[in-house]
Amino acid sequence: MSEGHTGEGGGRSFERVAGELRARMADGRYALHALLPPQRELAEEFSVSRDTVQRVLKELKSEGWIESRQGSGSRVIRTQQIHSPTSSKRPDRMVTLGPLISEAFEQPEVTLDVFTLTSESLDAHIRLQTERIRAELIAPQSITLRMLLPDESLDFPYWCTKDGANDDILKERLLSITRRHTASLRSVLSDLKTMGLVPSVDFEIRQARLVPTFKLYLVNKVAALHGPYQTFQRKIVLEDGREIEAVDVFGLGAQLTHHVKDEDPYSPGTVFVETHQSWFDSAWRYLT
Repeated sequence: MSEGHTGEGGGRSFERVAGELRARMADGRYALHALLPPQRELAEEFSVSRDTVQRVLKELKSEGWIESRQGSGSRVIRTQQIHSPTSSKRPDRMVTLGPLISEAFEQPEVTLDVFTLTSESLDAHIRLQTERIRAELIAPQSITLRMLLPDESLDFPYWCTKDGANDDILKERLLSITRRHTASLRSVLSDLKTMGLVPSVDFEIRQARLVPTFKLYLVNKVAALHGPYQTFQRKIVLEDGREIEAVDVFGLGAQLTHHVKDEDPYSPGTVFVETHQSWFDSAWRYLT
């Protein structure tokens, strides 16, 4: 099937499909140890060529999301799990991000403060919630999203090579992913307001003079999701098919912990949420 059907170049199609599959594995739609759909089905669903699907699967394997064996397909070997000390849904207290974001959007007023390297993960979850709003399954009256991203002029310790020869290419790859997902977020949130589906929508991005070493979500002023970025070395596949050995970072699959405020002002959950909310507010004001 031709890439021309999508109106996208091969590179954009590659990132679009890879991003969607990462999101599905991260939020549990493709469960741990489950098989991905066959390449033919993925190509048809996303209106891309089999070659694009094969390159995407090669990238996901390199990132550690899947393992592929000849004749047996691609199996999910990593997902985004969150340790939630207050959760009683599973004995191991592990949950996924999707249900937590869904629960937040079921409230009349939704507030999200996010500090992250890129907006890929958030974009996937917000798009899922906009589908629920369009289907009239939920009806928030206001959505406020503040996002702290690293200043594009900073030098990143991630996506770099030993000799530095391809660092500019890798950084531009990162920035293009970030810009695409922030544009998507702005578009879907703007549509909610324009179409009258959500009366009040406020979305603002600021660039901080900080390179994130951790990911932080502050949800509805009462919960926090926090986790360090873990680095590893792998071959990064570029849009033109070239492979570059470089230091990468787990972004969408970063392991997080879930903290919730309660009535006790001195409880660990309350102190954690309030401390990190104060940190975010100060960084938003003084470091952007």
